[in-house]
Amino acid sequence: MTPPLEELLKKVDSKYTLVVAAAKRSRQLMEGHPKVVDTPSHKPVTIALLEINEGKVTVDMPETGPDRC
Repeated sequence: MTPPLEELLKKVDSKYTLVVAAAKRSRQLMEGHPKVVDTPSHKPVTIALLEINEGKVTVDMPETGPDRC
């Protein structure tokens, strides 16, 4: 079961960040990286979202400033 969006958004600053983080982690899982949550799911996106929600995978936010887009 996928965590509710409201819970996931507490872990990141925006929906965009959540999508990028979940996609990156999903690719890692598909490349063979081990999952760090106990779940019967084999779907990489579901596993990635569970890992983000449980705080087992962190999302690094890039610094923003006048020289960054």
